[in-house]
Amino acid sequence: MTEALKLAVVGHTNVGKTSLLRTLTRDAGFGEVSHRPSTTRHVEGARLSVDGEALLELYDTPGLEDAIALLDYLERVERPGERLDGPARTARFLDGSEARQRFEQEAKVLRQLLASDAGLYVIDAREPVLAKYKDELAVLAGCGKPLLPVLNFVAQPGHREEEWRQALARLGLHALVRFDSVVPPVDGERRLYESLALLLEQARPKLQRLIEDHEAQAAARLVSGQRLIAELLVDVAACRRSVAAQPELERGAIRELHDAVRGREQRCVEALLRLYAFRKEQAAASDLPLLDGRWGDDLFNPETLKQLGVKIGSGMAAGAAAGAGVDLMVGGITLGAAALLGAIAGGGAQTARHYGNRLLGKLKGQRELSVDDAVLRLLALRQRRLLAVLATRGHAATEAIRLATPQDQSWREGKLPDALQRCRAHPEWSSLNPGARLQDGERQAALDELQAELRQS
Repeated sequence: MTEALKLAVVGHTNVGKTSLLRTLTRDAGFGEVSHRPSTTRHVEGARLSVDGEALLELYDTPGLEDAIALLDYLERVERPGERLDGPARTARFLDGSEARQRFEQEAKVLRQLLASDAGLYVIDAREPVLAKYKDELAVLAGCGKPLLPVLNFVAQPGHREEEWRQALARLGLHALVRFDSVVPPVDGERRLYESLALLLEQARPKLQRLIEDHEAQAAARLVSGQRLIAELLVDVAACRRSVAAQPELERGAIRELHDAVRGREQRCVEALLRLYAFRKEQAAASDLPLLDGRWGDDLFNPETLKQLGVKIGSGMAAGAAAGAGVDLMVGGITLGAAALLGAIAGGGAQTARHYGNRLLGKLKGQRELSVDDAVLRLLALRQRRLLAVLATRGHAATEAIRLATPQDQSWREGKLPDALQRCRAHPEWSSLNPGARLQDGERQAALDELQAELRQS
């Protein structure tokens, strides 16, 4: 087994070195990320492995704070008549007392770079190109190790990418990579490792294995995420509640169904967060913003559905407006049997035809509650949107997850998948119902079919 490639992550204070490590390792708990200066005081390491073989070791280093003074000192370590090269000058500095006192932090950085195969020089691309950064590069170049500049925060407004490209080229650093640690590009890791392979040809096989593993893992996470969403939709579509035709009992049953669906959505959100290695507290179904409201408040609100462009059917809208909505739709809940008259009166003849054959057979005086198609659409829209956001979110991100209005016409207006329609007739397929049979072969087939629909849409 060959030795792992060693990379030192170096740069000025607060340029996002630890943030880069978090995103590359998919570990939101690595190190400490803060706007305070000099957050990292010691060298910390992380290892990336494939099939149990360590391929890459990354070392987070303290920020360089006084490169100007250090460069001046390095220029004076030579004795009369000496002409030391960069590594020799650096070694002499590290052997001296200043490396343990005035330049202690800088010494930690240089020692780690000397012990590594190469360095990633992280740059906050929003910062102007100042003299101190050029001095930092001169100090680091003295270690004689390949350096790959990484332009961080290039997805943020006001970055100075072009200025940095020109400045780095003047210093002979033509190979660089754009990598925003908060919003990493889809191919960000591939580009980073391919750029490293140009500098470290002997490490190309290791880096290629990392690229292939990263892309395989990303594809597997996407498939697993789509499965989680399919499970949610089947559970909610097949959910049923029977209640006696008494107003107080009906209201209680509706509240209980609302809570059950919200709880099931929350479990889906948490499962997606775990899948993408984010912390549970980073998002909750009840407070992930959608438009100007909250998911939990909006889930059963017909007005929200209309704002999102979800087709809700004339029965829901007209029935509610006519005051017959309690019988047809209460916050996204469809009631059957005696409610059919209310549906027709409210303009919901289509709804009546859809449910009529099954619901009219219910015992007189009983009503059956189920979640309306429009709510299924909303669940699919925002869970798919959450999945897309998590797939492109860096593990250095500290701000709350926010979702833009979903732009998904097929789930807004198109015909719902046949698999979901079949779920209506199978309450035993829902984990929200008593006596659920979750391993039923037909249920698994419906899940497979629905997952394929989610993948294609």
